[in-house]
Amino acid sequence: MRYALLVMGAPYVSQAPYSALRFAHAVIGQGYDLESVFFYHEGVHNASSLVTPAQDAMCLRSAWKALHQQYGVNLDVCIAAALQRGLVDSAEAKRHRYSAYNVEPPFELTGLGQLIALQQRCDRLITFAP
Repeated sequence: MRYALLVMGAPYVSQAPYSALRFAHAVIGQGYDLESVFFYHEGVHNASSLVTPAQDAMCLRSAWKALHQQYGVNLDVCIAAALQRGLVDSAEAKRHRYSAYNVEPPFELTGLGQLIALQQRCDRLITFAP
């Protein structure tokens, strides 16, 4: 069975990203394939390299990166939602003539077409929203 996750909650504001991360590990632990995590709406903040959690809080961004590094899970970020919330990668920063960027690999800015493709390719798309 192939899974994809849709995360719509911001880190440290909503339980959604943390629950999605725990679910991701459970899916993989059961031997299923987790193809991608798609960050949408406020969930795009999970990709920001500028979010700095409190010292006693889990760094969700690092945990998402570790999921990618250990299991090859794609970390897709809706480009429209990201741009509206001030999140850009190096290519978008250059295109918009910004002096900095805050979305770095393995997070990748993609369009909603990627989400539709995930729905078609995967057996289950599980949504985590506030």
